[in-house]
Amino acid sequence: MLQTKYGTTIEVDIHGLTAREAKRGLEQLLSHADKGITEIRVIHGYNGGQVLRDMVRKELKHPRISAKLISLNPGETRILLK
Repeated sequence: MLQTKYGTTIEVDIHGLTAREAKRGLEQLLSHADKGITEIRVIHGYNGGQVLRDMVRKELKHPRISAKLISLNPGETRILLK
């Protein structure tokens, strides 16, 4: 899981992971992310990324998540944090 930090945003690329691996990694990231982080952009892919996309948009739950936004890029989901 490749992570890049841009100010208060972390971009995470979950290409190539199983849904289970990606969910576990994202849950750990959400639990340990600095309080100054306000957004996580998850790159899950579009053509072969439906399983990952659905996991991020429908199954991923965490107390720090305040909203999930569908990006103009269909291979990306934005997660806003509390």
